[in-house]
Amino acid sequence: MRIDLKADHIVGTAAAATGRTLAQWFEQIDGWGGAALGRREIGQRLLDGHKLDPWWIATINIEYEAAKGLVEKDGRAKGYTICATKSIKAAPDACYDAFASAPALDRWLGGGHALDFADGGSLRNADGNRAQIKKLSPGRTIKLIWQQPDAAPETPVEIKFAPAGAKTTVMITHERLQNRDDADGLRRAWGEALDRLKQTIEGG
Repeated sequence: MRIDLKADHIVGTAAAATGRTLAQWFEQIDGWGGAALGRREIGQRLLDGHKLDPWWIATINIEYEAAKGLVEKDGRAKGYTICATKSIKAAPDACYDAFASAPALDRWLGGGHALDFADGGSLRNADGNRAQIKKLSPGRTIKLIWQQPDAAPETPVEIKFAPAGAKTTVMITHERLQNRDDADGLRRAWGEALDRLKQTIEGG
C-alpha cells in the first residue's frame, strides 16, 4: 500500500479558508470553556455557529489540543482518527480471508508480503507497510499496531467485517495519528486499498 503523506489542505491557510487564523479559533474555543467541552461539543459549535467544512472542524479541534499540550497516558496527543469503509458483495468470512495469507494480500494491499497471521504475528511487504497483529477474531475483527517507520508508527488499526444482507461492510479505523499529513495520507491509502479489495473479491 503506497502512502503519500500529504494533507488535503495546508493547515496554515486557516485564515483564508475559515475567516480566522488558528490562534483566533483557539481563543474562541477558550471562550466557550476550552478542552473540557470535549471534541464533540466543540465540533458541533464550529458547525452550528460557523458552518465550517468538516476537514477544518477536525483540524481546528485537534490542533487546539496540540497547542494546549493535551496528551494521553503514553505522552502522545490523542491525535486524528481516520476511517475508510467499503461495502463488498461477499460474506464476512470471504472478506476476512483476503487478509489472512500473503498471496491474498499481494492481490490488493501490495506485493511481496511476509505474513504471520496469528495473535502476536506480523505483516510486512515491499511497499514498506509494517504491522504487528494484536488480536484476531475470525470473520469479525483484526486489530493491528501499525509499525511502518515513515508512516505513523506505533498507531492502532482496527478492521471490522459487518454483515449487511448479501454484502459485508469492511471498515478500517486508524487512530492516534499525530498530524494532518499522516491522517489524510493514510485515509486516502486505506480508501484506495479497499477499492482494490472490492475489485479483487467481486471480480473473482
